[in-house]
Amino acid sequence: MGSVKEIEVITPATLETMGDGEFVFSDRYSVFDWGEMPDLIDKKGAALATLSAYFFEVLLNKGILGHFRGLAEEGTYKRFHELNSYSNKMRVALVRVLKPAYHKDTNTYNYDIYNNEHANYLIPLEVIYRNKLGESASVFKRLSNGSITYKDLGLDHEPKPGEKLLKPIIDVSTKLEHTDRYMKWDEAQKISGLTADGIEKIKTLTLEISKIITEECAKVGIENEDGKFEFGLDTKGRIILIDVLGTPDECRFVMDGFHISKEFARRWYRKTAWFIEVEKAKKERGSDWKTFVKSAPPPLPPEVKTLLSHLYQAVTNEITGKKLFTVPPLKTIIEGLKRHDS
Repeated sequence: MGSVKEIEVITPATLETMGDGEFVFSDRYSVFDWGEMPDLIDKKGAALATLSAYFFEVLLNKGILGHFRGLAEEGTYKRFHELNSYSNKMRVALVRVLKPAYHKDTNTYNYDIYNNEHANYLIPLEVIYRNKLGESASVFKRLSNGSITYKDLGLDHEPKPGEKLLKPIIDVSTKLEHTDRYMKWDEAQKISGLTADGIEKIKTLTLEISKIITEECAKVGIENEDGKFEFGLDTKGRIILIDVLGTPDECRFVMDGFHISKEFARRWYRKTAWFIEVEKAKKERGSDWKTFVKSAPPPLPPEVKTLLSHLYQAVTNEITGKKLFTVPPLKTIIEGLKRHDS
């Protein structure tokens, strides 16, 4: 269960075999770590599932393996090129999820469970690529507090906000801890059970996949600023793509300076009294801040909600080149949202 999708385990993964499951993508969304917001964004889930299926197929055609098996349509599961319509249900192969032991007294995690594992498990890392460093990129906070240096990021200079990078930065964080934690690659190897070659393979795949997504987006005038991937090992010990990729929820897509994602909803809510209360509670109350927020987020204006729904559908139409959703062109939708962005 998540803020975007649910998973139905049809057959669980075992030590020797991969399992079988189905992702059901919802129309829910969340901003500012609040959890489910009051509105549903119509067909958002189907747009995300269908676009991710497209990228899984593009990558498979280039020899890059993933756990995607098909989208539900007409009582069966189909590859993207076989679809006649969109779908919010994705069939996937499942790997084992091995959870590190959490020690509450020290707020630390023990990853010894991975020491003797060589196949069929979720790699407990989230890998982030950055083609451009936005004004609010977490990189700048980490550079400022000294937790990383520009050399750790593979750069030969101190980056500036808004800088477009000649070579993408690859970052890594934990995946299975209560709060995602950035780390250096030597620690990532240590906790994940991977060899040095395995870590290098993940880095190579990340660069290759991000390049493919970037090129596909550029064909229709969309800039892919950054994104994230998750990986696993199949039963043969091969690194495969896990979860979802190449969507406005996993990537930062921008067209003509406009963010194609729920970023517009974030901006709209920043103008509300509810957001002011949320920020105050986070600052003053720590991890249980939400219990101190007395108001509820107001619903979006109906026209904004419709435009956001169309935004997700249109980006899937345009990147895939297949008009699966009956909505206006992406540029027209963006112009409509800009009229509400004052």
